[in-house]
Amino acid sequence: MAFPSPTKTYHKTSYPSISPTLPAHSAKGKSILVTGGGTGIGAATAHSFARAGAARIALIGRRLQPLLDTKASIEKECSNVEVWVKSVDVTDHTAVSTAFSEFCASAPLDILIANAAVLGPVEPFTPVSTSDAASAITTNVTGAINVGQAFLQHAAENAVLIDVSSGGAYFNLKPGLMSYGVSKLATFRVFDVLGFENPGIRVHHMQPGVVETDLSREGGGKEFVADMDDVSLPADFQVWLASPEGEFLKGKFVWANWDVDELKARKGEIEGSTLFDIGHVGFPFSEDFSVIPKRV
Repeated sequence: MAFPSPTKTYHKTSYPSISPTLPAHSAKGKSILVTGGGTGIGAATAHSFARAGAARIALIGRRLQPLLDTKASIEKECSNVEVWVKSVDVTDHTAVSTAFSEFCASAPLDILIANAAVLGPVEPFTPVSTSDAASAITTNVTGAINVGQAFLQHAAENAVLIDVSSGGAYFNLKPGLMSYGVSKLATFRVFDVLGFENPGIRVHHMQPGVVETDLSREGGGKEFVADMDDVSLPADFQVWLASPEGEFLKGKFVWANWDVDELKARKGEIEGSTLFDIGHVGFPFSEDFSVIPKRV
């Protein structure tokens, strides 16, 4: 499957314009927290922020050993970064709140990468178990709410939240992914509301590409994308997105595959428009609801 793209260049791996070592993308002195940080995209993203000079990185996830393994590999590569790990189930409100409080005891949180998710049952609509589908949706939405609430308690001024989402939130990738798509659309709304109610927070939504991870293997990613994307792409893209260069995409849903130089060239067109929003096509939306049309 070839996905449509608003940029002429469609990337499959990292490239110089999103390099975390560029001064414009520096995360020097910043505190980063990555949920689902032990493996896959979360682990690679933590590595990229370490290369960008982050001072402190927290990795949280359900399994402790992968977190410890990622911590060791980051510290081996970047000795100046402090890496903190904690085994946490993001559906446990108290555990999430405690983890954020412990990590942020000495400094507020600058960047949150909301990456943790479950796939749910991979079955067509008719035979899928209602309870299994609903459980996966509830797990992802509950995790998003818990993580979002904890983030707001400890967010630095002008903090950034990146929602690692999926194109499945708004189109059908393949049969059998109903609960995953529904949960991703719901978590988009969770973080969208967070940004709406807290305009000082930069919220971004991102499709990370189709990367070979445990989740994509379970979901049959190779069935519709034979040439999968390299994990370096979403990892480095998130460093760029969280930098001042990505600020014009606040509130937008973007793909890591899209070329950032082409996006920057369209900055004036994108800002303040409905481009890359999720909404009602054709609805004459305005944030000014002070003028209510006369009902006849």
